[in-house]
Amino acid sequence: MLSRDKTKIDKKEFNIVIVGTGGQGLITLLQILAEAAKIEGFDVKISELHGLSQRGGSVEVHIRFGEKIFSPLVAQSGADLILGLEMQECLKACYFANTKTTFLINKFFIPILGQKSLTEKQILNELIKFTKSVISIPAAALCEKELGKSVVAGVYLLSYAVHKKIIPLRQNSILKAIQKIVPKKHYELNKKTFELAKRYEN
Repeated sequence: MLSRDKTKIDKKEFNIVIVGTGGQGLITLLQILAEAAKIEGFDVKISELHGLSQRGGSVEVHIRFGEKIFSPLVAQSGADLILGLEMQECLKACYFANTKTTFLINKFFIPILGQKSLTEKQILNELIKFTKSVISIPAAALCEKELGKSVVAGVYLLSYAVHKKIIPLRQNSILKAIQKIVPKKHYELNKKTFELAKRYEN
């Protein structure tokens, strides 16, 4: 796990892969993370889009930050964190996992046309073959219940990761990044999402 104290860092880089489907806000999460990392003085590289960005299509984005980053793409078995906004999409990200990778997953399913969805248990059983650090949170359901909007589930997961120090960025840097990246009319909703995630115990 990384810690960040001004110029001190435990390793030279931190690598994140975010997977989900079009319409879940992956690009927004990528931009928030990149802005927060820049605020803290890290070199940052991002790969904005892999896959189909239309609603419902598979999407995969990468961000790498640290002292000096040369490539935006996370290497095979190179992810420190895999952030999954849809459970079945996480299986596609196993390519990037190693025994120290953390999977942080939104307990949410989008049906695949013409296919039977896997169960949560089946998916988790596959993921723990790669790493024991698998965290599944009903982020979409919690955001819908508490805030009336499930669309901020990604921001919820990101906020949880920062609060729990899964990501080596300061909470204040994430809030500043949210304020800059998110449209002004949506800032208060995202700020409430950030605070809501702080209260979750897993």
